[in-house]
Amino acid sequence: MDKPVDRPVDRPSPVRWSNDGLPASTLYGDVYFSSDDGLAETRTVFLAGCGLPQAWAGRSRFTVAELGFGAGLNIAALLHLWNQTRPPGARLQIFSLEAHPLTRSDAARALGRWPELGSAAEALLEAWPGDARGWTRIDLPAFSATLDLAIMEAEAALTGWSGKADAWFLDGFAPAANPAMWSESVLTLVGQHSASGARAATFTVAGGVRRGLETAGFAVSKQPGFGRKRQRLEAVWPGSPADPDPGSRTVAVIGAGIAGASMARALRQQGASVQVFDPKGPAAAASGNAAALMTPRLDAGENPAGRLHAQAFRRAVQLYDQVEEAVISRGARQQATSPRDQTRFERIVAGGLFDSGSLEIQLDGLLLHQALVVDPQALIPVWTGPVDRRAVVALQPESTGDWTILGRAGEHLARVNAVVLCAGLETMALAPAPEMAPLRSVRGQISRAIGVESPMATAFGGYVIPTRDGLLFGATHQRDRTDEEPVPEDDRANLLQLAEGMPRLAASLAALPLEGRAGVRSATPDHLPLAGPLAGQAGLHALAGFGGRGFTLAPLLAEHLAAVILGLASPLPGDLARAVHPGRFAERAARRASKRPSS
Repeated sequence: MDKPVDRPVDRPSPVRWSNDGLPASTLYGDVYFSSDDGLAETRTVFLAGCGLPQAWAGRSRFTVAELGFGAGLNIAALLHLWNQTRPPGARLQIFSLEAHPLTRSDAARALGRWPELGSAAEALLEAWPGDARGWTRIDLPAFSATLDLAIMEAEAALTGWSGKADAWFLDGFAPAANPAMWSESVLTLVGQHSASGARAATFTVAGGVRRGLETAGFAVSKQPGFGRKRQRLEAVWPGSPADPDPGSRTVAVIGAGIAGASMARALRQQGASVQVFDPKGPAAAASGNAAALMTPRLDAGENPAGRLHAQAFRRAVQLYDQVEEAVISRGARQQATSPRDQTRFERIVAGGLFDSGSLEIQLDGLLLHQALVVDPQALIPVWTGPVDRRAVVALQPESTGDWTILGRAGEHLARVNAVVLCAGLETMALAPAPEMAPLRSVRGQISRAIGVESPMATAFGGYVIPTRDGLLFGATHQRDRTDEEPVPEDDRANLLQLAEGMPRLAASLAALPLEGRAGVRSATPDHLPLAGPLAGQAGLHALAGFGGRGFTLAPLLAEHLAAVILGLASPLPGDLARAVHPGRFAERAARRASKRPSS
């Protein structure tokens, strides 16, 4: 995976280094860890303070949350201990937050003091995130662990998190220097996100912190401190710890395009048993082009769509880089198509939703360094695994809460705990109440030239991208059409569109034979996809309605939906989860109806 570049001058480092090589905050005037021995402090205050490793003995899942990611020392020490003592087959989920992220080089310098952390520090540094505001998921497969890191203030991050922690590392800068991290509202959220019997630990015994934890519902005690600190706090949430793992879950995924493939991958990663159905096989229909451009929707504001696309884009880059031969090319240009675009691009770069250096303003556009062109045929079959090509025509709910999958002749194809509809426009036909999934057809035809050298992937209203053996451009955008037979007039329309953005390239292609390919995408009225449970149908879910953005959005939203199905913490903040929930249209209609004057 490409590493984020070092922080540019307009985003100054939050770290200053003392003469003895210790990092301190330029913003809060406090140190990141003890000058006596930061690792020993972490092991005493946080690991032992939360009863680790004894607390995860016999558990199949364990969740640790942290206030103050900093240099990653606590998490590296946690991973090191987990690797030595984790129960067989167990998974560790970590949630942390940081308002002022360090660069990878600063983190490496800080963690380099403790070579005994070994592979744990190396794995964390290898996956070190950039500085984009928002949430980022980091996979640590060698440790059977996942880290969700929120780059934002504590209260906002905790408000958006859907998880419950078994252990809390409360490690913000000192309360006197950083009172917002230790406010009563933040500590109340810590309590609300605590699992039964959870333990919390912190280095401080400040009265406000102790009272805040007690007000939140914790039983708090003072313990001997570390180094120069005489005392520290440990706190216990009421109840007895319990393993939240529901056991093996069986899920049917209907559809083997990028949505279904992403769904199968996300579910299997969390231990579910998955069966994928699609009569056309993997990477067919709208996901079956010779190449796909993976870029985010570029919104200049802080709206949900812009934040969702930025987060999903980061995740898709990570995941596609893990699949051999999936990436055809890197980098894409977004051409300015109006005088206002340059100003909009400048606002996007300054907005902070993308990593420093990943976007570059050019004379007539914007360069997206991390954009990808991917090969669906190399990617999708890897994620789907075997595909059952029997057609699914109906879903039958059972009194047990399970679902029976029915074929053309009414035969039973499978019985599963849950179903995810990833069938594009056909999702409405399979949902028992089609109005719960309002999807509209959008036909698109691309044009392909074989044996022609492609420029860098470029978007200009339309787009042109390289394939393995030439280039691909288009695409038409025809609403409410479902025909998939390519037609010559659409190739001509694509050439005309290409001529507006890249006239020389269009002229060079005008006399060459073109191969057209048409597919039908599904879209929603608000241009955001459906990702969530369908109302009134326990165990039935939808992942559809991506329009032309499936390769950008599907990987992250599949992980969100897998978390919903399996009862895990989602990688998606709560407001974005609500923005893509399939029930949002019915809720909006109900609100409108309630405001109408009664007759």
